[in-house]
Amino acid sequence: MFRMNHDHLLTGPINHHCNRPVAFILLLALVLLLTAACGGDAETPHEEAHTTASEADTPDYETSQTTETSSPEPTAAAAVAELSDAAEAGRKLFIANCAQCHGRRADGTTQGPPLVHQIYEPGHHANASFVLAVTRGVRAHHWEFGNMPAVPGLTIDEIHQIICYVRELQVANGIIDEVPTSTPC
Repeated sequence: MFRMNHDHLLTGPINHHCNRPVAFILLLALVLLLTAACGGDAETPHEEAHTTASEADTPDYETSQTTETSSPEPTAAAAVAELSDAAEAGRKLFIANCAQCHGRRADGTTQGPPLVHQIYEPGHHANASFVLAVTRGVRAHHWEFGNMPAVPGLTIDEIHQIICYVRELQVANGIIDEVPTSTPC
């Protein structure tokens, strides 16, 4: 059987040291195109786990802009339902640790986005996303408020209570139909 040997294409008389810059530029252009096509966002919890607020030299959470980038208008005022015991405990923790930026009812402020919003429904931001955001911080990827810093001093059980509060607010405001069974309430 006849086989063509294409090794000469890789090692032929062409000076490959001259082609390396061209290959590098082509590879860089391909990476930039793919990044632009994908939006360059870290939208999954897995990707968010690899970035923290301290990794970028962007404005901090308190002094950044308030314009959203890719989402509809935030919820004007979140309705509050009767809360479960876990969500009530989460409400108190939320007010003490999160309300300064996200609002007392998670409806957003000039310093942070609303969590009572379709962007934060469980299919797009699972409970693990909230855990990672609180424990590690997260880069801005939906809104232009800047990076969210980690929130020190909360236990995993306290974070779960906060998630219960946010999920119950989402139910009360028609964002989701029910609190996901994966939510540790």
